[in-house]
Amino acid sequence: MVAKSVVCVFALSLAGTVSGGTVTFHKDVEPVLQKHCQTCHRPGEVGPMPLLTYAEARPWAKSIKQATATGRMPPWGAAQGAPHAFGNDPRLSQDELAVLRAWADGGAPEGNPKDAPKPKQWVEGWDMGEPDRVFQPSSPYKVPAKGTVEYTYYIIPNAFKADTWVKGVEIRPEARRVVHHVIAYVRSPKSSWLKDYPAHTYFVPDHRSREEKPREEKAHEWREFLVGYAPGYRSSVWQSGRAKFVAAGSDLVYEIHFTTNGTEFEDKTLVGMQFAKEPPAERVMTNAVMNPRITIPPGADDHKEEAAIEMLQPAKLVALNPHMHLRGKAFEYRLTYPDGRQETILSVPKYDFNWQLNYEFSKPLELPKGTKIECTAWWDNSPNNPYNPDPKVEVKWGDQSWDEMMAGFFEMAFDRNVDPSTLYRYVRRNTPQQSASAVR
Repeated sequence: MVAKSVVCVFALSLAGTVSGGTVTFHKDVEPVLQKHCQTCHRPGEVGPMPLLTYAEARPWAKSIKQATATGRMPPWGAAQGAPHAFGNDPRLSQDELAVLRAWADGGAPEGNPKDAPKPKQWVEGWDMGEPDRVFQPSSPYKVPAKGTVEYTYYIIPNAFKADTWVKGVEIRPEARRVVHHVIAYVRSPKSSWLKDYPAHTYFVPDHRSREEKPREEKAHEWREFLVGYAPGYRSSVWQSGRAKFVAAGSDLVYEIHFTTNGTEFEDKTLVGMQFAKEPPAERVMTNAVMNPRITIPPGADDHKEEAAIEMLQPAKLVALNPHMHLRGKAFEYRLTYPDGRQETILSVPKYDFNWQLNYEFSKPLELPKGTKIECTAWWDNSPNNPYNPDPKVEVKWGDQSWDEMMAGFFEMAFDRNVDPSTLYRYVRRNTPQQSASAVR
């Protein structure tokens, strides 16, 4: 998980350091890097360079100053002024920004190594800590140097011998340069989804087998979103008393989107899990408010689409994760309570496809029965969008990055004895009556 913002006492001490003497790496800068940067900037992680030592950080002093001052780093898309705090907000305080600025402007001195904080202990290869079990395909997928790779699936059958409560889960691709995203699904023993395809081999299902589930089939008897991976999305670890449920006999199904970049790669994506020792009080599920019927006109620079669900049972809102593709411009979540009160709980005014961020509430939001979760998305399909693959075409829902999606992922916690298929329903006519677990 991304480190939380620094506490006030630490911030005050930094302010005193900036105003009272020379800012040095070991005494002043290293603690900031540990809290906000080293999660990504260490060997084997997504950051392009490690920032664990003075020798590693010194050449980047001015770049660090600029990237943090402009808000480009650490990545964070939420607008200021949200009514509820996010526990994983990585943004630096003004005092921390002043420390990095003073260090760069002062020639980036090292200072006394004895002033250094104790090195942060990372579990090699895992952000969440040591997993209890690791799943991995038995053979690698060979990603070609060129061309389009359709969504690829891999099934590990009967992965769970007994009913299991998962308290932490993380996906780690081996070839991150060509892995656009991964979703790990749990397939119930009752499900017929992809049953005609073999296990322990990579395959691309035909269109019919990938259609949405029959409406009469309960969502939790079809497939469930366990965890996802995309740039910026890290591990999911739930607090004590919460976990995701996996029924005995369930299969683990990978959905992997590879993108070619001119070089051949091999990938065997890992899924690590930590298990709860006893059943929790609350079950966690990941769902989405989505609109797969979006239609974005050619050249439109501010096209808007909406979707919403209504809670049929009380629950707690734990986290949010907006998802669009290259034309994505902005995304907003709102709550409308049964008494008519409304509030915007997340606004992402400058959506960045390169950083698929999870926004975790410091304190989960109570969702009474009858509460609506409403999402609005905007796209820029004009020539002014530098990432636009083709502003001359009408764009609809599709898998590839040059298509589009509208999925307002949300994570909720509820009494473990509640049937998850009774939790909510879609309320907009332009959104199919389907479970959000059907998002591709």
